[in-house]
Amino acid sequence: MLTRTNNGRPFLYIGTIILGLLFVLPFLYTLYTSIIPMRHVNTLTSPANWTFENFKIFFTNDAYNVPRWFLNTVIMTGAVVIGNLIINPMAGFALAKLNFKGKGLIYWIVVATMMVPYHMILIPVYVNVAQLGWLNTFWGLTVPFLYQGLYIFMLRQFFISVPNEFLEAARMDGLTKMGAFWRIVYPLARSSLITMSILAFAGTWNSYLVPSTLANTPEMYVLVVGLNSVKDMFFENTPMIMAGVVLSTLPIILFFFLFQRQYIEGISNAGVKG
Repeated sequence: MLTRTNNGRPFLYIGTIILGLLFVLPFLYTLYTSIIPMRHVNTLTSPANWTFENFKIFFTNDAYNVPRWFLNTVIMTGAVVIGNLIINPMAGFALAKLNFKGKGLIYWIVVATMMVPYHMILIPVYVNVAQLGWLNTFWGLTVPFLYQGLYIFMLRQFFISVPNEFLEAARMDGLTKMGAFWRIVYPLARSSLITMSILAFAGTWNSYLVPSTLANTPEMYVLVVGLNSVKDMFFENTPMIMAGVVLSTLPIILFFFLFQRQYIEGISNAGVKG
């Protein structure tokens, strides 16, 4: 009788730890450099020399309005994530469980949009936003991005796996299709929704091309665009540059760690059914 051994497991753990360190070391270097004076760059120094002065300068200097840029980013990212949490699941549910004319065509159109780089449609989006008078407004920064074909596809794959008996039971209890969706099906997609939220949050928070195209006044800059506009001011000040990098990346890391368990579950459930 064959027995299963774990002789290779220690090497697997060691390899995983080494790989994890390779990924986390660049951020740790960035974080460390952001809290030390310029004279200690590329050297190890004691915690007594650590300082948050670089971050204080960013938030208190009158030459640029980092608090406003940070608020703009929070508003834009929050609106996009909430919009995706509402529109994408509804579209995915319709394509998975409802029968209507043109359903197959709409599905393939959604799939086709996943193959088109956003750079190719940025000019038409800009023209439409300009015609609506939404340049340099939160409307222009959020409304065109309240849904994504990738997330519709991902959620459709999950909703296909939901037994039709659930919907039949809901109908027998007097629920409409929308009622069954919001009260029964939507909660079942929690892991997939959190996965989508993390991806949407990271993509929107770090977005540069779209916000820099649709908003060109300092008052409407988001954090990445605003920090990029002042980078020349600190070109030779490495700790200041690293402080800006930390400001733009730390929220994404914290958001991921809060929901990493559900994210892994959602990735394992999406795209493997249907």
